[in-house]
Amino acid sequence: MNDKGDSRGGPAQRYKRVLLKISGESLMGGQSYGIDPEMVATVASQVRDVVNSGVEACLVIGGGNIFRGVSGAAAGMERATGDYMGMLATVMNALAMQNALEDLDVPTRVMSALPISAVCEPYIRRRAMRHLEKGRVVIFAAGTGNPFFTTDTAAALRASEMACEALLKGTRVDGVYSSDPEKDPEAVRYDTLSYLQVLSEDLRVMDASAVSLARENAIPIIVFSIEEDGGFARVLQHKGKFTIVS
Repeated sequence: MNDKGDSRGGPAQRYKRVLLKISGESLMGGQSYGIDPEMVATVASQVRDVVNSGVEACLVIGGGNIFRGVSGAAAGMERATGDYMGMLATVMNALAMQNALEDLDVPTRVMSALPISAVCEPYIRRRAMRHLEKGRVVIFAAGTGNPFFTTDTAAALRASEMACEALLKGTRVDGVYSSDPEKDPEAVRYDTLSYLQVLSEDLRVMDASAVSLARENAIPIIVFSIEEDGGFARVLQHKGKFTIVS
C-alpha cells in the first residue's frame, strides 16, 4: 500500500474497449438532487476524448441522484418496487448523457434492460457489440433489469458481455483509500489491490457480486476521479492517480 501517484512504470497501457461506471451522484455537481447539465457535459467531454483516441467506450450510470431503491425500502416501500423506480432513474440519466454526447457529435445509443421503446433501444447483446464496433458509445440503462441487483453489478455484467478489457469506476476521489478520505485525513490510497483483498477487507470499491464477477472474467477494475479534467483519458494510459484491482 502506498501513495506515490503515477509511479507504476512500464509502457503506457492502451485498452481497445472499456466500460465506464459512474454513480448518479456524480451527475449532481454541486446540487443536492437531480442532474447538473454542466457536470453531465464535463463527463461527456471526457468520454468524447477517449472515443476520439480510438477506444470503444460503453457506460453504465447509477440512479442515486434521483431515486435509490434501498432508501425507498428503508422508508417502508417494497424493495422490488423501489429497485424498479431506481432503474427508471438510470434511464433518465442515460438520456441526459446521450443528449450531452450527441451535442459533442459523438454518436450514442441508449440500450435499456427494461423495454422502453419510445425513448431507447432494448438491450440486445449482439446489437450492442455492433454499435461499439461502429464507434458508437453505448449507454446501458435500467441496470440488469432485475431488482436486488445494483448498477455496479450491472456494470460488471455488461463489461463481461461486451468483452471489455477494463471496467473503470469514476468517483469523487482518485482511487481506493483505507478509509473515507473526506472524513479521515490519515486515509492512505492504495495503488493496487487484489480482488480478494477488496472482498475480505470490505473496501467498498463495488459491491461483492460485482467484484466477484469481474474476478471471474479477469476484468481489472480501475477506480479514479471522474471530476478531474481529462482523468478518463489519462487513466487509460495508466497516468495520474488511480487504484487498479486485478
